[in-house]
Amino acid sequence: MKMIQDFNFKGVKAIVRVDFNVPLDKETLEVTDDTRIRGALPTINKIVGDGGSLILMSHLGRPKGRMEKYSLKPVLPVLEKHLGKKVLFADDCLGESAVSMSAALKPGEILLLENVRFYPEEEGKPVLPDTATDEEKKAAKAELKEKQKEMAKKLATYADVYVNDAFGTAHRAHGSTAVIADYFPVDKRMFGFLINSELAAMDKVMNNAQRPFTAIMGGAKVSDKIMLIENLLNRVDNLIIGGGMTYTFIKARGGNIGKSLCEDDKLDLALKIIEKAKEKGVSLLLPVDSLNADKFDNDADTSVSDVDAVPEGWLGLDIAEKSIKEFSDVIMKSKTILWNGPMGVFEMEKFSKGTTAIAKAIAEATSKGAFSLIGGGDSVAAINKNKLADKVSYVSTGGGAMLEYMEGKKLPGIEAVRGE
Repeated sequence: MKMIQDFNFKGVKAIVRVDFNVPLDKETLEVTDDTRIRGALPTINKIVGDGGSLILMSHLGRPKGRMEKYSLKPVLPVLEKHLGKKVLFADDCLGESAVSMSAALKPGEILLLENVRFYPEEEGKPVLPDTATDEEKKAAKAELKEKQKEMAKKLATYADVYVNDAFGTAHRAHGSTAVIADYFPVDKRMFGFLINSELAAMDKVMNNAQRPFTAIMGGAKVSDKIMLIENLLNRVDNLIIGGGMTYTFIKARGGNIGKSLCEDDKLDLALKIIEKAKEKGVSLLLPVDSLNADKFDNDADTSVSDVDAVPEGWLGLDIAEKSIKEFSDVIMKSKTILWNGPMGVFEMEKFSKGTTAIAKAIAEATSKGAFSLIGGGDSVAAINKNKLADKVSYVSTGGGAMLEYMEGKKLPGIEAVRGE
């Protein structure tokens, strides 16, 4: 496998899978956050700078067939502004416009293809009625897989080289993220700068962490993070638990959690995690106090209690001062920090203080020499909201892909390019 920094694209046509799955304003359809577009710029600029031409392909949203509200057209003006040059657009990634425009592309020119998910074969998931039999489902899936190969093969004919720079979809075995790599020789497929930096940051944390290594896991459910938590218990010195999953652990230990979120079918699992942490000498830190609300609303009345003494009828929606201080103290003593998931209902201002405090503690620890990796929507949102993105070591664009990689799973979009 070639490294993009060592490859000369002069006179070469590259097809690049990017992640332009950006949020759009529902009324104007204008891009409201261009983070993912900016993330692709180093790879685009490298290819154009070498004297190559490139074809960009991406998905946006989850369309059911061709749907105008999921068109990639709104990306064009934002991309052109960042690049300072015209970007061509093909209104159908497999249509005649894409074929002819790709063939006519000159060195230095850039072509953006319309949403690859306008074709169901991109994802390879047939849409079937609930009444479909197992045999019908199997046959439809096999047929669509063949069409997926045909789609990938056609996309591959547009270019000489394939570059995957869409880490956010690397965990999906889709036509443009994994299958297409099969139609390029090993020396003509590679990762873009974004994927390379994502993998380097994650490998540093998971395989070469300086100690103490602290992982901070938040979010609603233990079940969403169980595989990652179990993998981390083999690596970390400290594991901080926050967010809604806190209360499953607290109830498992016999605490009173009021109406707080709880996975009652995961109580035994929570106890096993606590026990496994003890066996491995990992310091498992749960909140000691809780900011509670009388209803799930930003205008709710609030109270603070010990985390295992939430009043009846109330629900815990954030960590409170004692937990903030305890967690921050541990973070400040850490040399490696991984953060995935909020400490409370971050989208409500009244319950965002805990998440914001953790973001600031991580930034401060980073300023003192720690390596910090941030991943997951709300964690990234907290970093960005507090303008701390340049104050931490790495902010992952991956989401689900980051989780699966850190769980130890193989990602199809990564394995395909590596030829593994």
